Amino acid sequence: MSTAPNGCGHFHIFYKTLLTMKNSLIFGINSVLNILTSHPEQLKKLYLSTQRHDQKLKKILDLAQAKHIPTEFLARQDLDKLVAQGNHQSVIAELGVVKTYTEDDLEIILDKLREPALLLILDEVQDPHNLGACLRCADAAGVHAVIAPKDRAVGLTPTVRKIASGAAEFVPFIQVTNLARTLRFLRDQDVWLFGTADEASTSLYTADLTRPCALIVGSEEKGLRRLTRDLCDETLSIPMSGSVSSLNVSVASGICLFEAVRQRIV
Repeated sequence: MSTAPNGCGHFHIFYKTLLTMKNSLIFGINSVLNILTSHPEQLKKLYLSTQRHDQKLKKILDLAQAKHIPTEFLARQDLDKLVAQGNHQSVIAELGVVKTYTEDDLEIILDKLREPALLLILDEVQDPHNLGACLRCADAAGVHAVIAPKDRAVGLTPTVRKIASGAAEFVPFIQVTNLARTLRFLRDQDVWLFGTADEASTSLYTADLTRPCALIVGSEEKGLRRLTRDLCDETLSIPMSGSVSSLNVSVASGICLFEAVRQRIV
């Protein structure tokens, strides 16, 4: 079903409704196309621009109609208001019931595993682009959960979902009240905690990542906090030979995760 806009009053009602669901929006051609293709059942409604007509938008519209997803057309400026400072590329998707994970879910996830746990922990990562890229890496590497603190860290914003290109809907993302307490819980569950630090003497490539483990990456500017570092079983460094002193958070996460993947498939 598709409907055209029917006036200013209609949009104000629509806009107020979506303000309460802002973090349940996905926008951008690739992000919407990915979830339309892989998990259309998660979509509640699609919003397209009345001012764009090309094959990419037609493909999305055709898929939405084939999956019986309601579609509504809005003026571009109205779409802009929904994702402030976001490049929606004339398409926004609204998720239905979004699964949110709590600290209690972590124990359930670990209990259900029939393989060594592989977790990614982000210590106060604040850039939504970095979080989105980390989630995308985590999904590709088969990570069982991504953990981050609630305070001084970015959550699942529409920008994060766009950068993650669908991964935010599939990888459990758990924001915890007290990261130190969560780290102690993981140690009690025999999950080995590997922190990353440029100055660490142990190389990533000599560590045993086949055991149940969590790879911990610090914030963009400060790296791991002192308490987080103190709770690590071991700190690892990524060998570097260039003039750059450190790597982007998402790049470092990807390197560490896929080293774990490499070790586990040998």
